[in-house]
Amino acid sequence: MPTHTTPASLLSVLRTQNQERLYDFYRDLRNTDDLFWDRRVGAWVATSHAVVSSTASDPRFSSIRYPDIEAVSEELRPLARVLSQQMLYSDAPDHARLRALLSRAFTPRAVAALRERIFDAVDQIITRAAPTGRLDIVADLARPLPLAVICDLLGVPEEDRSTVSSWSDPVAAAIGNSRLDADESRAASQSMAQMLDYLRGLLLHEGGPPAPHSLRALLATGIDNPDQDFEELLANCALLLIAGHETTTHFIGNAALALLEHPRAAEQLRDQPDLIPAAVEELLRYDSPVQLMLRRARHDLDLAGRSLAAGQPVLLVCGAANRDPEAFPDPDVLDFRRPGGRHVAFGYGPHFCLGAALARLEGVIVLEALLTRLPDWKLVGAAPSWQRSLNFRGLTSLEIAFTPSPDGHPGQPVPE
Repeated sequence: MPTHTTPASLLSVLRTQNQERLYDFYRDLRNTDDLFWDRRVGAWVATSHAVVSSTASDPRFSSIRYPDIEAVSEELRPLARVLSQQMLYSDAPDHARLRALLSRAFTPRAVAALRERIFDAVDQIITRAAPTGRLDIVADLARPLPLAVICDLLGVPEEDRSTVSSWSDPVAAAIGNSRLDADESRAASQSMAQMLDYLRGLLLHEGGPPAPHSLRALLATGIDNPDQDFEELLANCALLLIAGHETTTHFIGNAALALLEHPRAAEQLRDQPDLIPAAVEELLRYDSPVQLMLRRARHDLDLAGRSLAAGQPVLLVCGAANRDPEAFPDPDVLDFRRPGGRHVAFGYGPHFCLGAALARLEGVIVLEALLTRLPDWKLVGAAPSWQRSLNFRGLTSLEIAFTPSPDGHPGQPVPE
């Protein structure tokens, strides 16, 4: 039970020692107080599953990140204006309208149609690595795979993808940190501006006609719609590009590390591959790629026995909620048969991740390939290190070694 003494600031997450023991740090926060005012951050911090999940779907709270853009630093203001047009940081009715525009690209049928493309991409990566006996799971697999998938959806040519990724990094860094210096803010705003310029040309067909059934083809129907703001459309395409690969990249790396650190769990999946879809859910809970959600009190209100003033922000710590023993008994144990309990790695409520089904599919295909084609993989090289971020949980690299195979064992069946 919480003791309600003064807990450490959430900013302490950024210390290297706390990145390495993140969930111990969260446990200490939650045990001290599961909802507290963090003076250094200037926000309420919620760490229990009950408070996080209920607040995420509570209509008394807003998802708007920048209620007063003019109060943002001059260097960050251009980025803030773009983010404020994205569905992630919008409320009803705008949120539902924007989500409906993009949701057609993520229907079960649309996601299923990507299965073979994802499988082929993973097969090529592992086949290339097989003769070498080495693979950096982050750099060689977790980063290029989701980027290729989301770029395929938007019709971004292969020769442009590394550039698109380079624009994504400063923006993701800005989203993931509460305190930026002027240079970081300026870099994030400039990168977003470059991405929007590129997407503007792409959607206006400067890159040739869109592929049938691609997201670009679907969006083309909205370009000439007088009820659809084109800049708003661009902002949400940028959101898909950034969120569509950054978070899945982190999940793949985190999941692979968890299995490397728990060889018995990895062996269980090799012996029982039918557990892999359940393992994806458990691994998302165990080490979530997205650690925070932001909400703001629309008016003065009470939450979990605390009095919140209108406009005050609440940081919902998904990573802490997913290790809450009240929701998940023995939360620090990997249990692929874990009953009940709904993790919040994809968010909760109306803002539940639009691309969750796609991320799950990528996770299933990647885990099956790693476990079946690299059966003796082991961690090598430098100790894993984490990106410095409050919002995102992801590795900078993850090098493994395995027995080289000249042919790469191609031809594994596409998972059902």
